[in-house]
This record gives sequence, structure tokens and C-alpha cells, in this order.
Amino acid sequence: MIISGKELSAKMKAEMAAQVATFPEKYGRVPHLVVILVGEDPASQSYVRGKGKACEVVGIKNTTILKPASITEEELLDIIAGLNADEGVDGILVQLPLPDHINESHIINAIRKDKDVDGFHPLNVAALWMKEPCTVACTPKGIIRMLDEAGVEIKGKRAVVIGRSQIVGLPVSKLLLDRHATVTICHSRTKDLPSVTREAEILVVAIGRPKFVTGDMVSPGTVVIDVGVNRDPETGKLCGDVDFEAVEPKASVITPVPGGVGPMTITCLMENTIECFLAKMQR
Repeated sequence: MIISGKELSAKMKAEMAAQVATFPEKYGRVPHLVVILVGEDPASQSYVRGKGKACEVVGIKNTTILKPASITEEELLDIIAGLNADEGVDGILVQLPLPDHINESHIINAIRKDKDVDGFHPLNVAALWMKEPCTVACTPKGIIRMLDEAGVEIKGKRAVVIGRSQIVGLPVSKLLLDRHATVTICHSRTKDLPSVTREAEILVVAIGRPKFVTGDMVSPGTVVIDVGVNRDPETGKLCGDVDFEAVEPKASVITPVPGGVGPMTITCLMENTIECFLAKMQR
């Protein structure tokens, strides 16, 4: 089974659009997401456009703030401070990566926890591990939703996650643990990695290395979730961290690149924005 993130995303966005349509009467307005884009990186520009289109589909107000790569860290922090103080703003997202002269941690930490729709703020990360209410990072949230949609039983399964970032690897490991999977967290230099991945019943790969996981690293029947978005060095086409052609015949469930996890990340961003809005309105 190939899981289409596009199909599930379309279904979720339609449900959210119906929900948001009731908000003006109930609350006097719709959720408002502000996205800050620094510089002119083509990939970042594409991601921001995708978020804007998703907001339009769902009915969320979207403001995009464009700033040159030369902006100072202090200037960017001032912008965030203003958005934090604006009660008409429900979600704040700073598109990563940022220019080298800006400390990404300083920027992420500056966003108010209750407006952190990415789920990257340390207080949201800590709350996830403490099983307290929080905003869950979009990609891990989308992965779990895709597994559920595909009818994959998580409880009691052996899961292997390749990748240790706060954006994907660690939070998705925690979500799998919370669903009673046994989880092994690895990285690309784990000793004898293929012997570890062949034990996986659920394999999540998020390391940003094109076609890193080959057919001999996967056992028959494995559920394979490919988070990577890379350029194939030979063809220049988009590809994942998994060699799809080699692994797909062995997998019971697999996500393609593009069209797999990516669309779900943006859709879960919409969901997080709505949740932040409702948390404010229902206090």
C-alpha cells in the first residue's frame, strides 16, 4: 500500500474548512497565521507559498512577512515580539533555515509557546515528553495520522527511527512510544545499521540523505515512512531518504516522495493553528 498524503490532506482540509466557516459567528473572526520568510531561498519560498495556499483552502487568515537575508537577529526578534503582543495573531511561524548570522534557537525560543504552531518551542517539546498539553510538531503529528489512516497497528510493534532531530526524529519516537510501540532511535552512523533496520516492523527515516535506505535494509512486510526530501544526485529529481524502487516491493506500507509525508506537514500546521486559536477563544 502506498500512502497518499495528498488524499488524506485534502480530506482533512475539507473538514477543517467546514469547522472554520462557523468561527465568525461563534468567535467574531477566523484564526490568523503569520509566516516570516527571511531571504530568497527557492525551497523556502515554495514551502511558504504552499502554506499560504493551504490557509486559503481552510479559510484561515494568512499574513506573510518577507525580510531580506541581511536582517539582523535583533530586528527579527523585534518583529516576533510585536506578533507575540498582538492578540489578533494566533500562530507564528519562522521559515527555517535562517541565514548563518541568526541563531535559530534564539528565534524559536522567542515565539510565545501558545503561538508556536510549529511545536518547536522548548516548552512545547518538554510538555510532549511530560505528557502535558502542548502543540505537537507538524511532521510527527502527520506521520501518526497517516499510520492510523492506513490501518497500521502501532501498539506492540517494533519501530526504528533513523534521525534524532527535535523536528522529526525525537518527537515521532515519543509519539510512537505513547502508542505502546517499542522504539529504537538510530542515526546514519549507527554501527551495523542494516541489522537494526531489518528488525523494524515500522521504519521512519528522517536524515536528509538521498536513497540512504536500500532494499537489503528492510524486511518483508515493513511499514516504511520516508520523511526525506532530497535531489537525486544522478537525475536531479526529488527523492526521499529511501530508495523507493528497491524498497516498495518489500514494504507492506510505504510513503512516496513527493506526495507522502510533505502534504501532511502543512495540513497539520493548519490544524495546529486552529487548535491555538480555539485554546485562546475558549479560555
